Amino acid sequence: MVASYLIGSLPSGYLAGKARGIDVRAAGSGNIGATNAVRVLGKPIGICVFVVDGVKGFAAAKWVPLLAALLFSGSATQNASLVAGACAILGHMYPCWLKFKGGKGIATSAGVGMAWAPVACLVALATWGIVFICTKYVSVASIVAAVVLPLGVWLFHGGPAMTWVMGLIAALAIYKHKANIRRLLEGTENRAGKPKNQPAP
Repeated sequence: MVASYLIGSLPSGYLAGKARGIDVRAAGSGNIGATNAVRVLGKPIGICVFVVDGVKGFAAAKWVPLLAALLFSGSATQNASLVAGACAILGHMYPCWLKFKGGKGIATSAGVGMAWAPVACLVALATWGIVFICTKYVSVASIVAAVVLPLGVWLFHGGPAMTWVMGLIAALAIYKHKANIRRLLEGTENRAGKPKNQPAP
């Protein structure tokens, strides 16, 4: 649990910004995730941040339980993977290095999803892409994908424990988008490719 949390807590967006002399928490939306990294640091770096955040989740859910099993002469159970993946996502959302103010967990959840249920994750990613192309809202695409992922787990993998854990993670990811939801309702949420009028709270 601790190892997975620490892997998830690696603030890749923040570190990428620091390497460029920019604190991403003080620019754009103020979030350390990939979307704000694209906005503040540019698309190539933002994509790298997304990939790193995804690898964090995949590594924690897939490799940490295997390593623990080797070290303690046990077996890498599904429950161990579920706990490890959830801890990695919590680490990303609430990193101890940044006073527990982290990202929204979409990329890390995608990485965990690829380790747990790759078909369901690919369906969620495809849904994200379709919704984003249609709306140009990253937040809307992320929220819809968060809803689709646990449904995909239920449909394609059928494990109740995994479905419930992914459902709780999806609910937390949607909660982390509460400011975006408020701006969507107010009509002030910014679409991709359009200039941002003012910093988001």
